[in-house]
Amino acid sequence: MLRYTEVQVGFSEVPEEIALCINISGCPIHCKGCHSPHLWKDIGEELKPVVLSDLIAKNPGVTCIAFMGGDANPQEIENLAYWVKNNTELKTCWYSGRQLNNLVMAYDWFDYVKTGPYEEDKGGLNSPTTNQRFYKIRHEIENGLPFNMFDDITFKFRNNEANNKSKSAD
Repeated sequence: MLRYTEVQVGFSEVPEEIALCINISGCPIHCKGCHSPHLWKDIGEELKPVVLSDLIAKNPGVTCIAFMGGDANPQEIENLAYWVKNNTELKTCWYSGRQLNNLVMAYDWFDYVKTGPYEEDKGGLNSPTTNQRFYKIRHEIENGLPFNMFDDITFKFRNNEANNKSKSAD
């Protein structure tokens, strides 16, 4: 069972989206320097479609649902993303602490995914040395078969000065 603790509208968690950020508890990753260690505990209210529907109704104007965590039960995150995609016009995002290749998911119901544990010495998504990656997922079809392409858009989290420096270094 997934539980959530806080919900807030965010403008910087998903580039070019107004995200309803839902903090999922029960995180098994336990990153050193984590900004939300209280989410390591399995606390809060159960997050299920009826609750999600209510949260969406209470937050008009959001364009994306961002599941912040949920690594203890990725299948339930995927089920909720499926519900969002089949019942709303909203985009979906998952902030996971796992590496992309360690996640056993189809990603068919996600528009974005953040991967990688927080490493204190490397910084978060806005750091040029971060180990974390933020992907925009393109859903493609080739020869009649669906597949997903992951476009790394991590650079969008850095300020303009950092973007200009990283572009000139290329």
